[in-house]
Amino acid sequence: MKENRSYHIHLNTEFEEELENSEVPFSEYPRPNMRRRSYLCLNGEWQFKIINKNRTIYDGKILVPFPPESRISGVFKNIDKKDILIYERTFSLDKTASSHRVILNIGACDQYARVFINGIFVGDHEGGYIPFSFDISDFVSAKDNTIRIEAHDPLCLDLPYGKQTTKRGGMWYTKISGIWQTVWLEEVPENYIKDIKITPDLSGVDIRINGGATKKTLSFNENKYEFEGDHFRLDVSEPHLWSPEDPFLYEFDIYSGEDKISSYFGLRTVSIKNRNGIPLIYLNNEPIFCHGVLDQGYFSDGIFIPASPNGFLNDIIQMKKCGFNTLRKHIKLEPQLFYYYCDKYGMLVFQDMINSGKYNFLIDTALPTVFLKKGVSHRASKRRKKIFLDSCHGIIENLYSHPSVVYYTIFNEGWGQFSPKEIYSELKKADPERIYDTTSGWFKTDATDVESDHVYFKPVKLKPIQNKPMVLSEFGGYAYKVKEHSFNLRKTYGYRKYESREEFENALCELYKNEIIEQISDGLCAAILTQLSDVEDETNGLLTYDRRTLKVDCNRMHRLSMSLFKKFQEAHNINNEQK
Repeated sequence: MKENRSYHIHLNTEFEEELENSEVPFSEYPRPNMRRRSYLCLNGEWQFKIINKNRTIYDGKILVPFPPESRISGVFKNIDKKDILIYERTFSLDKTASSHRVILNIGACDQYARVFINGIFVGDHEGGYIPFSFDISDFVSAKDNTIRIEAHDPLCLDLPYGKQTTKRGGMWYTKISGIWQTVWLEEVPENYIKDIKITPDLSGVDIRINGGATKKTLSFNENKYEFEGDHFRLDVSEPHLWSPEDPFLYEFDIYSGEDKISSYFGLRTVSIKNRNGIPLIYLNNEPIFCHGVLDQGYFSDGIFIPASPNGFLNDIIQMKKCGFNTLRKHIKLEPQLFYYYCDKYGMLVFQDMINSGKYNFLIDTALPTVFLKKGVSHRASKRRKKIFLDSCHGIIENLYSHPSVVYYTIFNEGWGQFSPKEIYSELKKADPERIYDTTSGWFKTDATDVESDHVYFKPVKLKPIQNKPMVLSEFGGYAYKVKEHSFNLRKTYGYRKYESREEFENALCELYKNEIIEQISDGLCAAILTQLSDVEDETNGLLTYDRRTLKVDCNRMHRLSMSLFKKFQEAHNINNEQK
């Protein structure tokens, strides 16, 4: 640990040890649900410049995919709104056929990107969270090639930006800029599969394919099925359903001319049904209690991503051990690997869309927390509205085939909220198979699938709403600062502060026993605790920011979780046991 002048601690994580032993960080295949044999990862050391008004601020190296604001990128500098970031590196190609195409994929680059191959402009992209790609076949040669990516991050509020800010503090965090996910190449035939969408039910899946040859073959369980067109229905004999308790995944391959992709699916459904007059969330036609934590997705090493993908996996496994079955991914889209781990290890995901627009603390947080929960909405320009909708559609398309993703939050606490009924209608049409929480917290609308409330600073007392499942989408926020594992030596941010691990753990358990369990009989079917980990000034996590300390006894938390599930089973006369 090393202290800097602003009383912030540089918190190292155990995942940095993996980084030290690897030449190529995040070298894992970045798109697990559509894999090809051809894969060239371009992560690693790049030449990097920061230029401001024709003046070079920095000229050196950067470790991609970590943002330059992060310590482990090797740059560790704040990026000004007027800075231009220039990334460059060379690569060689060894194509198997001259007719094949070469696709450049960039997982995410915040906020604007321009891409050049061998000095020729090939395309640009707007937005910091959605993956994008370019066909660079006409610009590359078999010899050395140069890729140049120019990034610019003015922190434009018309674009989704989440918790990023230029003046971090409290519930606002360090902004990141430029490349922050894997950059990679793949070789594909002239007519290749561009995307697949998997819609599961309890007996099989509908697979829709974008691109590829007309005639295709699906290989599954040692059987081959030939078909034509862009759709195939696969029925599974003796189906093995996916659930958090038993996250079973099926593997399959699709052959299309010279193209071959490998993928997977889980059989599950999510729905809302009435049980004895009480609306509940159902998974696989059985009521389920979604016992979750708020997951901001920030890390002390790489800020927006951990030093290794095992950082994602560690968060999931630690929460599973504590008995949680749900993560609410808060105002951030993660790399595909994160959702693959949720699929594989059995963690439900409540995914937030990413807020844009100006934030007003008084209107969006302070007054609604106390009493003002209706009648407020913001206006959005045509530009911001289009960008927000494009981002939402991008998130839905990106996550469509993940069985773990069951729920979308559109607006959080009124921040940037506009036209909620219109937005709900459009997104529900785009993916009707999932649950939508249009206005999480307050400033409600009837155009939503759930009644979603946030409760801080006062006892949890929710009112059932007819035909809407009762969701407590945020609560808690209790803080305990483990000083040697905390980012800020001076400031502590949290909604109720405790001086010892014992006090913190006891308070959390009492909160569940006295307030959460009592609401289950009235229809509460999802509760999201704030939060999974500390983030910078915030010390209200179950894990410290460096992920080295779990502040609670996982066995005690697991027993508490079992009592929640048991109460849910008893309250609704459910025979099967939710674990």
